[in-house]
Amino acid sequence: MFIIELTYKVSLDKVDAFLEEHIKYLNTQYKTGNFIASGRKVPRNGGIILSKNSNKEDLLKILNDDPFKKYDIADYKVTEFIPTKTSKELNFLKE
Repeated sequence: MFIIELTYKVSLDKVDAFLEEHIKYLNTQYKTGNFIASGRKVPRNGGIILSKNSNKEDLLKILNDDPFKKYDIADYKVTEFIPTKTSKELNFLKE
């Protein structure tokens, strides 16, 4: 499992100019099962994406299609972790 942290490199008006395209990208990744959760950071200086993808190389290729990445809107930090304990509702995340 991976946590992807996005940190904006540009002003929010520039982020908002690509937001609709970014949301379409996210929707596609949810449909294919690559992402399981995402949202804005507070304060709004970036976002977080959770991916159950098991291969980091594949995930990095997927992230390259994100408009925020293509247009150099945000920096990306990818952290892999293995969920070993979860609530009952999130048991599907355990490896």
